[in-house]
Amino acid sequence: MEVKEPDLAFNNYSYADYLSWTMDEMVEIIKGRVFKMSPAPKRIHQKISWRLSGLFYNYLKDKKCQAFSAPFDVRLPVKSRKNEEIFTVVQPDICVICDLDKLDDAGCIGAPDLIIEILSKGNNKKELKNKYEVYEESGVKEYWIIHPEEQTLIINKLVDGKYVPSRLLTTGDEVTTSILSGFVLNLNDVFDNLD
Repeated sequence: MEVKEPDLAFNNYSYADYLSWTMDEMVEIIKGRVFKMSPAPKRIHQKISWRLSGLFYNYLKDKKCQAFSAPFDVRLPVKSRKNEEIFTVVQPDICVICDLDKLDDAGCIGAPDLIIEILSKGNNKKELKNKYEVYEESGVKEYWIIHPEEQTLIINKLVDGKYVPSRLLTTGDEVTTSILSGFVLNLNDVFDNLD
């Protein structure tokens, strides 16, 4: 039986459908709707992702929490953990998971504690609207959004089920997170010398 690509107008795809597709491009499913991922990100996006991954790796080396970078499937179930009943699967640029029971061979099932998305041309609406909503609804405790060209970071912290944004953070600012006690990120280490 030949597997077809998804019909982008259809709005009820599940993780089981996602697993059956053979496509040349990467996709995510948000609330049953397919979103094509942007073409390969710019070099600046990759440098920021690489730097952050290294900083999290070094900090978490001997700790319980684990960090993962894309491509890494994060399934956000609403009612059931069955593949046919999961309608959101995303690939955050970086995620930190402290409840290791959420990890399996396919990735993460359930909300990571911290998600970092780095904006790229063509994905801003998806990151700032669609993913914001599902991360908030799913209980992701912190959602960081990085704008590479502007060299800024906004941290959305979940408070009583709703995100509360930080002030706009940039070069020279130090960032901490309630997820990782003692973790301090100097944004100079992220944004300096990106040329």
